[in-house]
Amino acid sequence: MLGSLLTRIREDKGLSKTSLADLTKINVGHLTHIEKGERKPSPSALRDICKALEVPYLPVSYAYEKELTEDQERYKLIDCITYNKVPLVNNIESMIDCPAKFPNTSLAFIMKDDSMKSSAPKGSTLFLEYNAIPLHRELGLFIYDGNYLVRRIVYRKNKVVLKSDNLLTRDIVIEDNSKFTIIGRINVEN
Repeated sequence: MLGSLLTRIREDKGLSKTSLADLTKINVGHLTHIEKGERKPSPSALRDICKALEVPYLPVSYAYEKELTEDQERYKLIDCITYNKVPLVNNIESMIDCPAKFPNTSLAFIMKDDSMKSSAPKGSTLFLEYNAIPLHRELGLFIYDGNYLVRRIVYRKNKVVLKSDNLLTRDIVIEDNSKFTIIGRINVEN
């Protein structure tokens, strides 16, 4: 996933591999292997790449150990994750112990509505794994049409659907990736 994300960022920035190699002093061949996912950059090399691409290191580094599934590649979900944004916390209420079973947690927050009442009831603590694309039927935090939503992602034959547990909340069929952003995978401690 890291190589695909770096390719996307480089292309979004309008840089060639040669230009990136000049900026980072990393061999073009090595950059090619990184972008193809055949090699992983060292942390210092990844920092150099992020600096050259003018993007923050941490959001990109969250993709380091992750692999894209066939469905995630088919729906081009790598194009739906952020690489230049970080969560804005407007009120720190407290700190919480991170369960050992969720080692990749980036932050925790409280579910504020009942849209996912069966799997993430209102008031439950949700653990976000930032920039992790949820697998089929996993919970995720998404932005759709400017709204932040916790939903279950479903990969259907030719589309991605964001499903709610609450029958009164409509499912969202993703038809325009420009209105859709994946923030990350959600884990809920039961």
